[in-house]
Amino acid sequence: MSRRTERLNHLLRQEITELLQREAKDPRLFVMVSVTRVSVSADLHYAKVYVSVMGTEEEKKGLLAGLHAASGFLRHELASRLNLRYTPDLAFFYDDTMERAGRVIQLIDQVSSGEAKTQEKGER
Repeated sequence: MSRRTERLNHLLRQEITELLQREAKDPRLFVMVSVTRVSVSADLHYAKVYVSVMGTEEEKKGLLAGLHAASGFLRHELASRLNLRYTPDLAFFYDDTMERAGRVIQLIDQVSSGEAKTQEKGER
């Protein structure tokens, strides 16, 4: 990935986060959402926006539907804020990295507590 693409990914992530926090009017977007990363295509015409939200499955589906509906508005706002030759089309995807990380930590805790119980039995 080129330095330019990395800078654009970072810039788009910042701007989309700010737009979602301040400008979005759709009630589906009022859940606690965070933009985890943005990945722009090599030709800079498309951007995959990965979002994470803590909530129920229904809230997650509603969020993605709201983001899909607001993608035109967000793209228009990005075009007015950024000085780009072409503003990329936005596609939103759910990022479950935080949930998977929480599950791994939970499994590690279970294993370590099992080892502690085994050691206690061995000391007796």
